[in-house]
Amino acid sequence: MIARDAVTGVRSRRPLTASVMRAMTLFSGTRVLILLCSVVRIKLVALWIGAAGVGLFGIYNSFIELMSALTQLNVRDSSVRDIAGADDISMRHRIIGVVRRWAAVLGLFGSLLTLALSPLLSRVTFGDDAHSGGFVWLSVVMLFSSVTGGELAILQGSRLLGRLAAASLAGAVGGLLLSVPLFYFLGIDSIVPSIGVYALSTLVAALILRYKGAGAAGGDVTLRETVAKGCGFIRLGAWMTVAAFVTLLSQYIFIVYVNNRGGVDDAGFYQAGFTLVNKYIGLLLVGVAMEYYPRLASRAGSLRSLGVYANHEIVTLSWIAMPCVSLFIVFHGLIVEMLYSSEFESILPYVTWAMAGTVLRCVSWCMGYVMLARGDGKAYVVCESVSAVVYLVLNTLFYEMWGIESLGKAYFLWYAVYCVTVMTVCRVRYGLRLRYAAMAVVTVSMLVVMLTMFLTDVSLLLGLAAAVTGCVVSVVALRRMTA
Repeated sequence: MIARDAVTGVRSRRPLTASVMRAMTLFSGTRVLILLCSVVRIKLVALWIGAAGVGLFGIYNSFIELMSALTQLNVRDSSVRDIAGADDISMRHRIIGVVRRWAAVLGLFGSLLTLALSPLLSRVTFGDDAHSGGFVWLSVVMLFSSVTGGELAILQGSRLLGRLAAASLAGAVGGLLLSVPLFYFLGIDSIVPSIGVYALSTLVAALILRYKGAGAAGGDVTLRETVAKGCGFIRLGAWMTVAAFVTLLSQYIFIVYVNNRGGVDDAGFYQAGFTLVNKYIGLLLVGVAMEYYPRLASRAGSLRSLGVYANHEIVTLSWIAMPCVSLFIVFHGLIVEMLYSSEFESILPYVTWAMAGTVLRCVSWCMGYVMLARGDGKAYVVCESVSAVVYLVLNTLFYEMWGIESLGKAYFLWYAVYCVTVMTVCRVRYGLRLRYAAMAVVTVSMLVVMLTMFLTDVSLLLGLAAAVTGCVVSVVALRRMTA
């Protein structure tokens, strides 16, 4: 099928679908391998060092994530928009130079702040000064992670997706290999050094595979230009940081509420189900995001192009999600028992309904990136704030009335409301709407997923038959889009 596109005049959408599929395969596969490296690291810490090592590992990594979010202002994601949207290669090189400077400056700021606060951080976290040295070493990690994030953003914005995947995977594998002897010989004293060599490994991989276009070093970019050109993505990054904070705050409030009302067991069951659903669908979404976001950003000035791309992405992602979600629902009992234990059977109703809701999450996710591509940070924060409030209200209401088993339905309704919210904002602010063809595909996907869910409750074979039927429909549809 040949369709007129605002990007090139007349263009087949088939190469676009093939590009989405390649990106999804590349980055989803990379993500699985990176997660595997992470699991192996934690497993080795647990076996060779014990629970104390796992606890220290979690505390230090949580600190790095928090401090990075506060000091790096999400430059890793926000700068992709400016790089991808550059008018010509000369402008792109100058923006790349600006991004590298900002990444270094913010990394240095985070490093110095961590260094200055290391005694206080040790006392607040552990109740003594004995761990101050650990936070001193983590200050170096802050610089490494910021510079690495800048280089990965440049690769993504320049659409050098193969290099981006290779750098991410090489860093994870290298960090694992360097950590193994440290864990074995140093024991609990290896936790901080292992985090350091992991960060160093990812930095070295990113620098080796970095964008090396002539003039991209940014040596001729003035301080005034650095500030002027960086203000846009710094501002957007700040809005994204606020949105992430609001989301995390709502989740924290609810898990504390569950812990107080139902005890630590209920909190653990909920966290296990929530993590499982989000990790699984995250493998799919992160794979597509690496290609979709810079493509949107490159055409942010054309609302028609944004509409074409968003609707196409919704159609493609819905066809991909339908069999993935359906098969997960059929085998959810086996998956939960493999990853956790039979003790976690109580989360099965949650997992089933929440997975059904991920189809709607895919739709809202595609539309949400339109706001980021447009640099509309305020609208993005508003949508995320509404989402956080709806999440908190629905979860609290359902938990109070029907217990832990009902929270999957709250998840489903949460994304239904969020989906309507995001589409309404995109319609009002940009004139974008979900086309009838896209709505039809989303409807079919939802029907297959819901049918699979209800039939699985009756008979595993009936549920499997529905899921396999969905797989066949999905494969045929995607082949028609790519053939």
